[in-house]
Amino acid sequence: WSSLFAWLVLQNCMVLSAAIFITLIGLIVYLHFVKIDQESLLVIGSLGIQVTSSYASGKESTTFIEMSQVKDVVINEAIHMQKVIYYLCILLQDPQDPQGVSEVVPLFQSSKPRLDCLMEVYKSCQEILEQRKTAPQSS
Repeated sequence: WSSLFAWLVLQNCMVLSAAIFITLIGLIVYLHFVKIDQESLLVIGSLGIQVTSSYASGKESTTFIEMSQVKDVVINEAIHMQKVIYYLCILLQDPQDPQGVSEVVPLFQSSKPRLDCLMEVYKSCQEILEQRKTAPQSS
C-alpha cells in the first residue's frame, strides 16, 4: 500500500505542478499581449497621428496614421450593458470618395477615459486639424 500511496502523491504533485505552470504561462501571455497599461496619442499636424499602447509587460505597440488619411476626429457614443459610453475615433478618408469615410479607428479602448477627458483631447485634436486646413498648401 505504501508504494501505491507514494505513486498517488507523486501523480497529484505532477498534476498540481502542471496546473501551476500552465497558469503562470497564461498570466505571462495575458500581461504581454492583452493587458494594456497605458495608451497615448501624439498628433503632429504636418505628419500624422501616432497611437501607442504600452502593455503591462513593458511591450509597446505603435500605430501611425498619415495626416493625409485623416478626415476628422470625433467623439462617438455606444450603449453597452445599459450604459452610454463615449470614445474618441479617427475617421479615415476614403481614397475613392473624398466626402466618404473608409474606416473608423477607435482610440483609448482599454483606458476608457471619462467624457470630460475625451473633450480635452478632442479640442486639442480639432485645433491641430483646423491649423492644417488653414495652412497654405505647398505644391
